[in-house]
Amino acid sequence: AIAGAIVTASAMMGAPAFAGTLSGATIGGTQPTDYLIYDANTTNTFEVAKTSANLAKVLSGNSSSPTGNVELAASSEKSGFDFTKNTSLTGTIGGKAITLSSLTKDDWNSAHSGTTFGQYWFNQVLTENKFGGLANTSDGLQVFNIFKTYGGFERFSDPNVSYVNQNDTTGEIQIGLAGHLNANSLITKSLDAYLATLTGKSAATQQNRAKITGLKNQLGASTIQASEIVKYTYNGVTDYGYGFSATNSNLVERGDGISHSGNYEVKIKGVAPKPVPEPSALMGLVGLGSLLAFKRHLLMRKA
Repeated sequence: AIAGAIVTASAMMGAPAFAGTLSGATIGGTQPTDYLIYDANTTNTFEVAKTSANLAKVLSGNSSSPTGNVELAASSEKSGFDFTKNTSLTGTIGGKAITLSSLTKDDWNSAHSGTTFGQYWFNQVLTENKFGGLANTSDGLQVFNIFKTYGGFERFSDPNVSYVNQNDTTGEIQIGLAGHLNANSLITKSLDAYLATLTGKSAATQQNRAKITGLKNQLGASTIQASEIVKYTYNGVTDYGYGFSATNSNLVERGDGISHSGNYEVKIKGVAPKPVPEPSALMGLVGLGSLLAFKRHLLMRKA
């Protein structure tokens, strides 16, 4: 009986805990006030007060139920935005610190995979959405430069973080990003702004207008999935997280009727936390200790 109790207690201690979530979430960065918190009901997300309680609440979801989110660098698309500063979300998961932040102009222009991060990411957007034939061509480069010049970087620099969870067995960390289920308008908006400047009557201008209009119509007629980008620092590694495949969140932002409709999940390799004995296991050990003491007492009496 004692041996059986020992086996049972050991099994209880070795059982993995439930999936971990972000704890102690705080907002920081070089522009720590530039964020918004969105709660959610069954159909809409909507802005709520920027309190610690609301921040913790909206980050409690998962891929099946992403709930609300916190938007970092919320004013990134407004006039006068300081693109040299960032807003960050910091907390602890699995006993290790993690920081998620918005992107700055320097992030986009940094060296990455033989080019800049901005060019690398934009080529991935095209390739992952069946426009790979346009990547690294003169037309593709022109579209990229238009995107860069007319607010495209800023448009994808303000990630809406909806959850940060961890698989306690594998250590994998899942970061939910609330975005557009179809993000084609976020890409073509820059092309619209550029086309508005082509007012000349020359043959070259008209030819250019026809080409960009054709490209814009191709992109606009297709479903494009691309999340906003989050910069993360975890376990000594700093990198960028983003996705090109969204699931339907079944939510839309109450004001514009389109934002937060897609859930993109970024997965990064994490360190599995050490198992923590469940309260029931600890109680089992207490009971085992009492049983052993009682058994020892009986043996002493017989002796």
